[in-house]
Amino acid sequence: MRARFIPVLLLKDGGLYKTRKFAKETYLGDPVNTIKIFNDKLVDELVFLDIAAARRKSEPNIEMLKDIAGECFMPLAYGGGITSVDQVREILAIGFEKIVVNSAAWTDPDLVPSLARVFGSSTVVGSIDVKKNWMGREKVHIHGGSEAIAMGVVEWAQELERRGVGEIMINSIDKDGEM
Repeated sequence: MRARFIPVLLLKDGGLYKTRKFAKETYLGDPVNTIKIFNDKLVDELVFLDIAAARRKSEPNIEMLKDIAGECFMPLAYGGGITSVDQVREILAIGFEKIVVNSAAWTDPDLVPSLARVFGSSTVVGSIDVKKNWMGREKVHIHGGSEAIAMGVVEWAQELERRGVGEIMINSIDKDGEM
């Protein structure tokens, strides 16, 4: 099996950002210009996560996603502010192949099963943000790392799988942006 290269790009207010430990946001530029670089590098897939959408409880920026999809030559995944089947239908219609669900999978237990039933498990990625607490124990966090939930990492991953996600993406808050 060959290794796959799947960059995760962070969106906020129409721009591309880098974070350190889910904080210290640094503006990097326009996402469409960055896509051109990744098109040349022949990456396997791109994942775009809107780091502000869930926190603000705002809808996905469909116009920006159309611009991204129109420029990209590889499979795309999007996460951020997804709360309904209709939103996902619109995102997939413009050219994205997968959606990424994190906080909403916890706050709305029926969302992932609904998405998997309508679009298939291969379309739904469950994202898990993990951070060590002061005792060194790994805890699952939601809402951009601001709130710990009452399930362990393995237990939450198994629950997401049971609900119907086809892939699981784990993000280390402690190592984010630390190379």
